[in-house]
Amino acid sequence: MALKKKRKGNKTLVNIVLGVICLIWLLPTLGLFISSFRPATDILHTGWWKVFPHQEWSAGETIQLNKEVDLREPIEVNGTTYTDDQLKVGVTVDGNRLLWENRRARTINVQEQAWAFKPTLTLENYKNVLSGKEYKLKEADGSETVQKGSGLSQAFWNTLTIAVPATVIPVLIASFAAYAFAWLRFPGRKTLFVMIIAMLVIPLQVALIPVLKDYTSLGLNGSYLGIWLAHTAFGLPLVTYFMYNFISQLPKDLFESAFMDGASHFTIFAKLILPLSVPALASIGIFQFLWVWNDYLVSLIFIGNQPGVQVMSMKIADLVGSRGNDWHLLTSAAFISMLMPLAIFFLLQKYFVRGLMGGSIKG
Repeated sequence: MALKKKRKGNKTLVNIVLGVICLIWLLPTLGLFISSFRPATDILHTGWWKVFPHQEWSAGETIQLNKEVDLREPIEVNGTTYTDDQLKVGVTVDGNRLLWENRRARTINVQEQAWAFKPTLTLENYKNVLSGKEYKLKEADGSETVQKGSGLSQAFWNTLTIAVPATVIPVLIASFAAYAFAWLRFPGRKTLFVMIIAMLVIPLQVALIPVLKDYTSLGLNGSYLGIWLAHTAFGLPLVTYFMYNFISQLPKDLFESAFMDGASHFTIFAKLILPLSVPALASIGIFQFLWVWNDYLVSLIFIGNQPGVQVMSMKIADLVGSRGNDWHLLTSAAFISMLMPLAIFFLLQKYFVRGLMGGSIKG
């Protein structure tokens, strides 16, 4: 009985810890999502949580002081003295707050706390960040400035054009290689496998300059083919190792039966290996896609930073650099960049855990 209670207590503690971790991860995402729909003036002056019902100070009656009051001396208001600094930041008395309304005119506003719920949401942020067209932005003082959107839609399609082939190509090649290393016997098999695994510890940064020189001589730099090949080469070691762990644990009897029926290696790979490896392919495909989608350095080196070929990470980096105060565009752009990875993950999540467990046990 005591052991049962102890296990129940441990389970409850684990659930609480996991809940706290999930909350810590979800809160910034929720804040980013809500901010992406808020007008620019609201983002700059209030927090995203203000869209929910909350208490705030509202203007009330006005107290007019004698215009000859010396602000360097203690100021008497309703029988109590305050300093000028206190009235600048606001001083709370009996549930009300006294605050300068017009310091020059010697007027003080008595503010009261009241519940407020004024969620102002708009789709203009997404329209402006995607379109690249000029738009008017209303400032807090009522003035209007003309700005130009970032044209993120082009960067989105550029990133998708790079990410899909740069995911499919290395996963397919690595699957062929993993099958060969796991079930074929040829000279130098172990040596080649060790060499591929050794590449996992080599930082890709050391290969950027040599590869860039070769690309320049071959005319591949700045092309989609060049960036596909670069991502394929840098991703192959990990993908090959991951797929090898899964394919090598498939039952040997399965291959022997196929050979007895006269199946070739290609037929076995296409008809048996690929269907059985769907969980592993989905899992490593998610990792490869996320890496390529969020990549900045490799794309910057091999495809460049020109407006017509920029990827999402470059475009958002430009927003941070040139429009550091335009949080309404930054929040929208950041959330747009999250949509595709989230969609891929949720579509393939049923295979994710199964793929990660692939090769961990036999039988």
